[in-house]
This record gives sequence, C-alpha cells and structure tokens, in this order.
Amino acid sequence: MKPETPYPTTYQGLLDVSRQEMADNSRPKIADTVDNMDNYDTLFIGYPNWWGDMPMIIYNFLERYNLSGKTIVPFCTHGGSGLSNTESTIADITEGKMKDGFAIPGTTAQNDRDTARNNVTDWLREDGFIE
Repeated sequence: MKPETPYPTTYQGLLDVSRQEMADNSRPKIADTVDNMDNYDTLFIGYPNWWGDMPMIIYNFLERYNLSGKTIVPFCTHGGSGLSNTESTIADITEGKMKDGFAIPGTTAQNDRDTARNNVTDWLREDGFIE
C-alpha cells in the first residue's frame, strides 16, 4: 500500500508524522486501490507496531474494504510490544476470520535477517501456509 503523501524518509521524521496521525486519529489517503478484492480469500496485513498500535493508514485500508469472511493474517515489526491489541482491533474492524499473527522485533528484522527469515518460515509453517 502506498500513501498518497509519502512518509518522511528519516526515522525521526517518520515517528513525528505517525505520532501526529495517531493523535489526530487521521486516516491518511492511500494512493492505490485493490480493484479485485473479491478475488482474495486470505489477506496478510503487515505493519510496524508504533506505540502499541497500527499506523493510521492501515485503519484506512481495513475500513475501506468489506473484509468480512476473509481470512486475515496479521504480522508486524515492533520495538518491544509485540502485536499488542492489534489482532483484536483488526478482528473488530474487519469481522474476518483471524489466524494467529506474527510479531518480530524490528532490530531482528533489520540486523539478523537469517533469524528473521527462519522465524517467519516457522510461523508460516505453524499456521499451515507452507509445508
């Protein structure tokens, strides 16, 4: 998903914008759309966990489409808070069938890609997406 207004490229700039979006409960515009959402039975929804919540643009995406009955598979990077309550938030918004989510520390995703890859593979295997 691509925001209509690009996010800052610096980490601090990104944090500042995201913090303001959360304070305003805004719904940043998404530049593209999914024209054939009915063709999908399963959606992997990935996001960074910022201050215990999803970025506001993810709320916009989830609220834009009728996702009831679809299988929703959340995953995130985080700085220590895991998935927080994002799984239940997604379930409430979408009324979808939730699969167990996956959370990985952002530092692992950035600095230890072999461990990150193995953790993701194990999760996908446990959830039955790969053998």
